[in-house]
Amino acid sequence: MGRRPRERSETGIYHVILKGLDGRSLFYDGEDRDVFMDKLRRTREIGGMELYAYCLMDNHVHLLVREGEELGVSMKRLTVGYVQFHNKKYGRTGHLFLNRYHSEVVEDERYLLAVTRYIHRNPVKAHLVSDPAEYPYSSYKNYRIAFDTGGAYAGVNTQLVCDYFKTFQDFEQFTRTETDDGCLEVVEIIKCTDQQLRAILSRDGRYAVLLTLPADERYELIAAAYSESGASIRQLSRVLGIAKHMVERALKN
Repeated sequence: MGRRPRERSETGIYHVILKGLDGRSLFYDGEDRDVFMDKLRRTREIGGMELYAYCLMDNHVHLLVREGEELGVSMKRLTVGYVQFHNKKYGRTGHLFLNRYHSEVVEDERYLLAVTRYIHRNPVKAHLVSDPAEYPYSSYKNYRIAFDTGGAYAGVNTQLVCDYFKTFQDFEQFTRTETDDGCLEVVEIIKCTDQQLRAILSRDGRYAVLLTLPADERYELIAAAYSESGASIRQLSRVLGIAKHMVERALKN
């Protein structure tokens, strides 16, 4: 009997798990992990794949990605490239990964956040660390830097997830929340989707001509939208089509 075809994601986003064959370790030192991340970078560049989160455990890897080329092609490029390095370094031959990677579709915002949290909490659940921030081989640190600097960092597209949180402290609290069922449960933290935000803004015609209004009135409207919708600064900036610093200034007035 042939294998069942993989479920296709309408968003193109997948949670991917790469496992070592027979549970064997994939990484023995920092160099191994560095090489894997370099192979992942090359895979993204060649195939147009977006990386939203990752965690490198000893005998498996979690990735949250949006495919560019077909996902299977990207995963083959990534694993073949790393296996060649690994086998040469450790004087071994043959397979290292299970032949068939595991994947699940990510079709909505709540599950996107759930998977991100699940990936970052994996070392905590494995009792390797007590807090996600303590684990050096995941994208959690990328998110902290992204919030601190207001931009993406080191090849991880943090913007998609960051848009659902106003501050790093909100993201941190969400990630630290323990759940019993892995990535199936999500705390209700999404205050407003883009579509809902646009609906709120449409109630007042002044938002359509926001940049033509006097500064005081403009700032008052931006602050009102922020308060009423619970949207993040990044989300307001994107939906209103204005610079992020303009939103920040309105909230300081």
